[in-house]
Formats: sequence, structure tokens, C-alpha cells
Amino acid sequence: MSERDWMAAQFEEHRPRLRAVAHRMLGSLGEADDALQDAWLRVDRADTSGVENPGGWLTTVVARVCLNLLRARETRREEELSADRVPASAGRVTDPEEEALLADSVGLALLIVLDTLAPAERLAFVLHDMFQVPFDEIAPLIDKTPAATRQLASRARRRVKGAPAPVAPAADASRRHRVVHAYLAATRGGDFDALLALLHPDVVLHADRAVVPTPEPVLVRGARPVAEGAMASLGRARSAALVLVDGEIGMAMLEEGRLRVLLRFTFDGDLIREIDVVAEPDRLRKAEVAVVEG
Repeated sequence: MSERDWMAAQFEEHRPRLRAVAHRMLGSLGEADDALQDAWLRVDRADTSGVENPGGWLTTVVARVCLNLLRARETRREEELSADRVPASAGRVTDPEEEALLADSVGLALLIVLDTLAPAERLAFVLHDMFQVPFDEIAPLIDKTPAATRQLASRARRRVKGAPAPVAPAADASRRHRVVHAYLAATRGGDFDALLALLHPDVVLHADRAVVPTPEPVLVRGARPVAEGAMASLGRARSAALVLVDGEIGMAMLEEGRLRVLLRFTFDGDLIREIDVVAEPDRLRKAEVAVVEG
């Protein structure tokens, strides 16, 4: 067997792990498959005669490709902010059903929070905490020392696993969690009456101009109009998860591996009194998003 054929066989043998690494790095199944294709082109051109651990070596190749893609995302985000533009959705999903199943298996909330991390933090956390790659192997990928890489992973871990303490008292936080969970379930299930029962009669929804998008922010008053609007966003609700937003229970929606929408809630007892829908890039960036413990 030639060296090229041997490495091709190794790539196919390790493909499930490599795809999993790329998916957690990028959040999108389509982008993960693109990253694997790019990685193979690099492998095919490389001198692999000295590779002793093909699985580990291939993981670093895929990680480098993903890191470059994440850094390119950051550049595009800066351009969007400086131009005051609303980002257009990529709109490409290789297989919507597989994407949804894989996202659920990883945890939508986790993928959402990972998208808020800096590229180096995300790489350090994903490779070490999720795939047990040693810090001394990760460090060269981001031009850091192993100690600095450990710090990056630790900082990411606090966001992912060490959710900030709820702003509200424990009893209120638990009740609000149940209400928002019921809101998401009703929206996903298209249960208009169940959703209506969660809303204060005078509920107010604010949506910034990037949500629809529209030239001006949107304001909707009243339980029925707000519920009707939520029913219209059934597709988005499939990619939504409960998260903490600045320490309070909220919702976030992922699209093509990117955090696109946040929902903040204000309560009146057991009813939702106000909903703030956030999609403008600068507002998303300023929000502190964390996984809900438990």
C-alpha cells in the first residue's frame, strides 16, 4: 500500500471523530463537512512519512482548518459591526434532519455558548475537554504556551459549565425557568393556547431591527398578537435552547452554527410580561450567555 493510500485509509477510519471535532468547533454540520474536505486536501499534499500517530495528527490538521474558519468569522463580524449591517444567513444546511439530531445530541445550548467564545478559547476547550487532547499538543496550534492554553480552556469552561449565579432569588429563578421552558415547548409544538396561557394580557414584545429584518425596531402589544408572532417563528424555535442571558433565564437560537437571536424575558408572577428579542450583532456580542446548570 502506498503512503497516500495508507493515509487515505487512516482519514476514513478516523472520519467520525474528525467530523465530531469539526462540528463542535464550527457548530454547523455543513461547515464541518467543508472543513474535512479542506483538511483532506492539505493532508493529500503533505509529507506524511514521519507521522506516527495518524489519529492525533489528523485531529490537529482539522483543528487548524477550523481555527482559520473561526478567525475568518470574527473578521466578518467586525466588518458587519463597522458597516452597521445586519448579517445575512448563510441559509445552507446539508441535511436539516441530521443537523437537528446532531445538534440535539451535542446540546444546542452548548453549541450556542461555544459560538460566543473567542476562536482560541473554543479550540482549547473543545480539543481538551471534549476530545482529551493534551495542552502541549494544542498550544502550537494557537501559538501559546501549554500554561496559557490551559488558562484559555479554563476561561471557556467557566462560561460553558460554570454558569453565573441567577440574578433572581432561587425560588423565582426556578419558577421562571419552568415558564420559559413551557414557552419554548409551546412554540416548538405549535400549541397556541398553551403559549397564550403563559403571556400576561398586556405583554409587550420588542424586537430590534435585525430580527425580521426591518428598517425600524418592532413593537407588539397584547397576548394574542405576541402569541401569533411566536407561532410564525416555529422553524426558528426548533434550533432554540434555554440559556442564561446575563444571569437570567432566556432563550437563544442557533442558525448554521451561529448565535442569531436571543430572547430576554420580564415576568409578572408566573406570566411573561415583556419579551426583548435581540439579533443585532453588537447587542449579541455584549450579552453574557451561559449554559443553564442542570
